[in-house]
Amino acid sequence: MSSSQRLLSFNVVVPALLATKLAFGFSKLPDAVRYDHQLSSPLTSFSQLQEGLWLFNHGIDPYAGGTFRHSPLLLALFSTILPSSRSFAPIIWVLFDALAAWALVNIWRARQNVPASTRDGIIAALYLANPYIFLPSLALSTSTIENALMLLSVMFASQHKSSASLLTLAFLTQLSPISILVLAPLLLLLITDPHSHLASPKPLTASLKRTLPYLGEFLLYTGALAFAATLVTGDWNWVSQTWGTWITLPDLTPNPGLWWYFFTEMFDHFRPFFLMVFTVHLVIYVAPLCIKFQHDPLFALFLLLGVLGTFKAYPTLSDPGLFLSIMSIFPELFPYMRHPIVTGLLHLHAALLLPLFNHLWLIQGTGNANFFYASTLVFACANGMAVIDCLWAGMRIAIGKEVEGYSVIQDK
Repeated sequence: MSSSQRLLSFNVVVPALLATKLAFGFSKLPDAVRYDHQLSSPLTSFSQLQEGLWLFNHGIDPYAGGTFRHSPLLLALFSTILPSSRSFAPIIWVLFDALAAWALVNIWRARQNVPASTRDGIIAALYLANPYIFLPSLALSTSTIENALMLLSVMFASQHKSSASLLTLAFLTQLSPISILVLAPLLLLLITDPHSHLASPKPLTASLKRTLPYLGEFLLYTGALAFAATLVTGDWNWVSQTWGTWITLPDLTPNPGLWWYFFTEMFDHFRPFFLMVFTVHLVIYVAPLCIKFQHDPLFALFLLLGVLGTFKAYPTLSDPGLFLSIMSIFPELFPYMRHPIVTGLLHLHAALLLPLFNHLWLIQGTGNANFFYASTLVFACANGMAVIDCLWAGMRIAIGKEVEGYSVIQDK
């Protein structure tokens, strides 16, 4: 494909998808999915953001009631720069989708070390047309903003623009504190390169001491943004209502994750212990993945996003959707996957069960919580199998080649 054909494909497909999303955004469909628990959580709901903005603009502390979970930085942005009206919201969300797709394409280009490629349009289209991304964006979930910030941070790190990357991640951490788990592979990415080294794994040659200034810079940005958030609200009450929510799990509204039902049935005296277990469970993946894939930190970051999309406390469909979309920049994995068809069928199965059992339980009242939780277990299995399959493929690429003085011998 010539460069002109490549450019034409990118310039036609991407605007067409964005125009389609904008058309759906101004239809009646968003009103039908606006309150869907699968598409927005208490921490990402646009309706709750509007309620908080109304209270904030009328001089009432939105965190006093104990139900508002959004960051004060969103209050500041949507009360000054960004319009909060339902009429303009679809335009804002489409712009964030476009920004995220652009960032993903640039991550691909940085990984391939090329200014453009024939896959640019495909990668952007796979993100924009992904139903796990499309539907939460249609519901105006702020997870769309979080995905855009995550991809922008990774893009800047791939381009070795350290300050922009760390500032973007610090802002994302204000909205979603659990995102701090990707800091470790992001720091490794800043001192290495984003190119694929899965076929030739080698120990990290750069000194880890080089990450210390970047870590200090990130902490400085995080502290400055936290101080700015405090200036917005006038006190520190927002910390327990936003950051604390990820640790204490005060809102057990159903979602596609695994936490809500477990803690609904939990005896109160066991709750602190299992909150600690579930939180530590997320943290323990960071070091092993960064050590194993120190030669390719972008791949380690990709796997961590898959873990977060499966096991985080308040997920929406956009969390595993981000992981599945990023998979498109790792085409070297596809020949080595063991069960992609099974994983795809599990996702299809879960995509049918989730809305069906949600409707039976919450709309018709002919089911119970076990119906919906069973479908979230299927969804978690599908996401977990996708992560495991990618992990297997990432390690399997090097088999049969000499690695650090030894080779893997296969029996005939």
